[in-house]
Amino acid sequence: MRFETKIFDEPHLEFGDKHHHPDPRLGLFEAGPLQTPLGDVVKIAVVGSAKTIEDAQKFLAAATAGFAGKSDKHPNLHPDFPGLGNANPFRCKFEILEGATSAIPQARVDKIRKEPHHGKAVEMAVDDIVQQLQVIDEGSNRPDVAIIALPVGLIERVWNAKVDAKGTTEKDDSGGSDAPNFRGMLKAKAMHLSFPIQIIWEDVLDETTVIPRKIKESSARKIQDQAGRSWNLLTTLYYKGTGRIPWRRMPQDGEFTACYIGISFYREVGGQQLFTSAAQMFDERGRGFILKGKRAHTESRGRHPYMTQVDARELIAEVLAAYKMHHKNYPARVIVLKTSRFRDEEADGILEALDTVGSELRDLVWVQESYSVKVLRDGNYPVMRGTFVELDGKGLLYTNGSIPYYGTYPGMYDPRPLLLCPHKSSDSSIAQIAKEVLSLTKINWNSTQMNQKLPIPIRAARTVGEILKYVNDDKVSSDYRKYI
Repeated sequence: MRFETKIFDEPHLEFGDKHHHPDPRLGLFEAGPLQTPLGDVVKIAVVGSAKTIEDAQKFLAAATAGFAGKSDKHPNLHPDFPGLGNANPFRCKFEILEGATSAIPQARVDKIRKEPHHGKAVEMAVDDIVQQLQVIDEGSNRPDVAIIALPVGLIERVWNAKVDAKGTTEKDDSGGSDAPNFRGMLKAKAMHLSFPIQIIWEDVLDETTVIPRKIKESSARKIQDQAGRSWNLLTTLYYKGTGRIPWRRMPQDGEFTACYIGISFYREVGGQQLFTSAAQMFDERGRGFILKGKRAHTESRGRHPYMTQVDARELIAEVLAAYKMHHKNYPARVIVLKTSRFRDEEADGILEALDTVGSELRDLVWVQESYSVKVLRDGNYPVMRGTFVELDGKGLLYTNGSIPYYGTYPGMYDPRPLLLCPHKSSDSSIAQIAKEVLSLTKINWNSTQMNQKLPIPIRAARTVGEILKYVNDDKVSSDYRKYI
């Protein structure tokens, strides 16, 4: 077997005025978002308890003045949050609207806590929150985005961390628990609203709040410092509230127009062996579009899901039609990232759809998260992020690892690589594909750190699957903001 190893440079991102930088936070600080907001205020609603609503107001007021970073030891990993004044990295204000806050009565929280059946408790909480949101949506102070500030008492009862942390994903995305996923159900039932929602826990707003240890451990939850929480939360609120893109991957000279498609699989509520594919399309500007596929099949014992040739062709044709409607032309290049291996008939269906519209350049890549081969670095240090090893046409890529810009490894556990397996019909070299996948890990507008593991098409498709299992076909929104 032939081995070739290299370490890719940290990919740059593009911000306002064509400014570029590898760090999302410094790029926003220096140049502002890629797409500036249409208005000067992001209008926010808050649903929660009386305390979490007050905490949200206090947090936003404090964030306006800014926060110091956590330590001087790693200033690039824990930078200051500059505030929302003259050094505002988002070039707009954030304001909680008068009359757009709604507290769930404590009596209802107590009733949900006392409900012995987990599924029933989740449905009760979701229905109460959606009812509050509906009132806000029908009022005179309609927001751009709503915060769902979950109090500890509600989190303890409805957030089954062992389920919700994993979502509906198991190996090869071919199954999942039947236990109700609170986040997925809430996002699904709130999809008809005119604004997206952002779910946050009480300790994000008030760091003195104590979250039960069993919940934190089983969800691998670790609270960030105030500056870090402000960067992440306000970046998410900016994207969801304005519909504008904070940053995108830096385009390369001579790069063709491209469409990135993530395909993942999820199980229907109560389903046993039937799986449905979910596709997430991102264009070259980083905008996401949701598309729901048809039922998928499995090779054996409910494992290794795949699409039929006809269904694969129809799904990709639908993606390309949506792309053309938005851009008025078809992409010159299409990249399909999938969480299970490509069967030949599945690949044939995809290629037929591409041939029909004349998209000549294509890459079909199976992204595998677990692989027995590991790379070791001299000394007692984690491998570098961006480390790439070519293995006879396949590629081992570390998207987590030590980051020289941070001066440390920001993760909690030993980094694990992705194995990239291109289909034989792919046009690009494995090194080119790996470098592109690394850049796609940085398109995550829920986080401003550079240690994201999965490329955005795969991460988004999985997130979408967690929610689509609770959505009726006639209520599927194509707006990515409704899913993250």
